[in-house]
Amino acid sequence: MKSELSKEIKAIQKAAREFAIKQILPRVAEDEKEHRFQKDLVEKMGELDFFGCPIPEEYGGNGFGFLAHAVVTEEIARVSGSLRAALNMQTMGTAREIYQYGTEAQKEKYIPKLLTAELLGCIGITEPDAGTDTGSITTTAVKDGNAYTLNGSKNWITYAQVADVGLIYAYTDPSVKYKGLSAFIVEMDSKGIRTGNTYEKMGWHACPTGEVFFDDVKVPAENLLGTAEGKGFEYLMGSLDNTRLTAAAGAVGACQALIDEAVKYANERVQFGRPIGKYQMVQEEIARMIVETEAARLMTYRCAMQKDDGFIHNSLETSMAKYYACDVASRTADGALRILGAYGYSSEYAVERIYRDAKLYQILEGSANILKMVIATDALGYRKANR
Repeated sequence: MKSELSKEIKAIQKAAREFAIKQILPRVAEDEKEHRFQKDLVEKMGELDFFGCPIPEEYGGNGFGFLAHAVVTEEIARVSGSLRAALNMQTMGTAREIYQYGTEAQKEKYIPKLLTAELLGCIGITEPDAGTDTGSITTTAVKDGNAYTLNGSKNWITYAQVADVGLIYAYTDPSVKYKGLSAFIVEMDSKGIRTGNTYEKMGWHACPTGEVFFDDVKVPAENLLGTAEGKGFEYLMGSLDNTRLTAAAGAVGACQALIDEAVKYANERVQFGRPIGKYQMVQEEIARMIVETEAARLMTYRCAMQKDDGFIHNSLETSMAKYYACDVASRTADGALRILGAYGYSSEYAVERIYRDAKLYQILEGSANILKMVIATDALGYRKANR
C-alpha cells in the first residue's frame, strides 16, 4: 500500500481543507441551528470539482480516483456532516452509479450537471417497511408504451425537498423478489411527485431529509437505468460499495475533528494547577482516539486504492472499512465528551455538534449490525461478499 498521496490528491486535499476552514466553518454552527440548507456551498463544491474525483474527464469529472474522493470527503466531514452528504448525493449515489450502469445517453445527460451541482441528486431506496430488506420495497413501475407509471413512497430520503433528479428503486415485477427490482432516473419536478414530512434529526440539521410520494408518475422508458429491467438489486449493491466508502471517509473526518477539539481543550483546561492533558487518564483517552482513527483511515484508504486499481466491487473490504470507521467515530465522540465534560455537552463548543454528527455514521448506508453480518458470513463461508 502506498504511503504517500500523489501530487494531484495532495492538491485537492489542500483545496478541500481550505474551503472547509474558510467557507464552511464560519457559518456551520448557525446554519445547523437554523436548519438551513447550504445550496450555495454545495454549488461551490461543484465549482471546485470536489464531486468529480471518481468520474472520467469525458463526463465532466477530473479522474483523480476513489482515494482522492475519500480524502476530499474526510476534509469536508471534519467541519460538516451535513455537507459530507453532498458527496453521496452528487457523486457516489447518483453520478457514479449512472456512470457504472447507465446508457451513454444517460451518462451524457445527467453526470456533468450532477458534478457541477447544476442538478441536485437524491437516492430513493428506503420505505416505511423497507430499509435493509430491499425485498420489501412496495414502490412499483408498470410499463405502458414508452413510459413507466411509478407509484409508491420513500422515506428518510436525503435531499428529498431540494433534489432535481433522483435514482428511484421500484419493482417492475413484484412476483420475482430481488430479480424484479429496477432503477429509474426520475426528474423530481415530474407531475405526481410530492414531498411530505421533513424529519427532525439528532444531527445533520443543515441536510434536508424527508418523504417522497409518487402518484401515477410518468417516467420515460429511456430513464430506466441501464438497458434492462430487473437489474436494480445488482445496481443497488454496487452503489453501496461506493456510498459506504464515502461514509467511512466521513467518519474518519469526524474522528479527526473530535481529536483536534479534545487536544486543544486538554492543553487549555487547567485543574489542580496544571493542564488536564498532563494527567495519564486523559493521555490514555487521546492516545486511543488517535490510534483507532489512524487505523480507520488506513482501512478506508486501502478500500479506495483497491477501487482505483480496478477492484470496484470490494464489498468485504468496504464493509470492514465502513463498520470500523463508523464504530470508531462513535467511540471517539464519547471520548471527546469525557475529556471536555460539561463543556462538551454545551453548544458553546464544537464537540456537541460533532458528537451528534458522528453518531449517525453507524446507521447510514448499512447499519453496523448488517455490516458485521456481511463480514462474518464471508468468513464462515455462508455467503462470500466479493462475488
